[in-house]
Amino acid sequence: MDDTYAPPNDPLEILHEDHELIAVVKPAGLLSVPGKGPHLADCLLTRLQAAFPSALLVHRLDRDTSGVMIFAASPHAQRHLGLQFEKRYTKKTYIARVAGRMTQRDGTVDLPLIVDWPNRPRQMVCHDTGKQAITDYKVLKSDDIESRVRLTPHTGRSHQLRVHMRALGHPILGDPFYSTDAEAYPRMMLHAQELRLRHPDGGRGMRFFAKAPF
Repeated sequence: MDDTYAPPNDPLEILHEDHELIAVVKPAGLLSVPGKGPHLADCLLTRLQAAFPSALLVHRLDRDTSGVMIFAASPHAQRHLGLQFEKRYTKKTYIARVAGRMTQRDGTVDLPLIVDWPNRPRQMVCHDTGKQAITDYKVLKSDDIESRVRLTPHTGRSHQLRVHMRALGHPILGDPFYSTDAEAYPRMMLHAQELRLRHPDGGRGMRFFAKAPF
């Protein structure tokens, strides 16, 4: 897939900017950080640093996922925000379109994940050596073809939402790794819609929201 990396040229969509943090909307198809090789150098971090030279990475979204991302504007903020993610003090909410009708309206997926080494960067469920991964889901609407769900991860494993939905038998539509219909959709139907955290300066609660574009 890296050979066909052609990220969108959308202008930066800034949700919030102050002396400690910058909240932006990452478009689908754009890497969060540079990949290996000059053809994968273009990413949200470098684009943001062109406008805000002090911007520092705090967390990531998969290339094919869109939605809210937070960047620190100082080393202090990077440490503070990074600790919030590490300690699971942040709350992230995603919207996804998945294959098929989900009959159970809500629930929790608790399946440990580990990298599938022969097929990396794919991940897989492994009850022996996997790391704990927990996702809450709630069906917002559904029909015989697909369901729209709200996903709330309680852990931050790589590809967690994607693997968990496939494990339920409802892969995310357009997912190039875990579904069989990726070519039928213009993008992967997964969007980080909301992020809640504490501001590094004073600790007040902050909520950043970007409506799903699908």
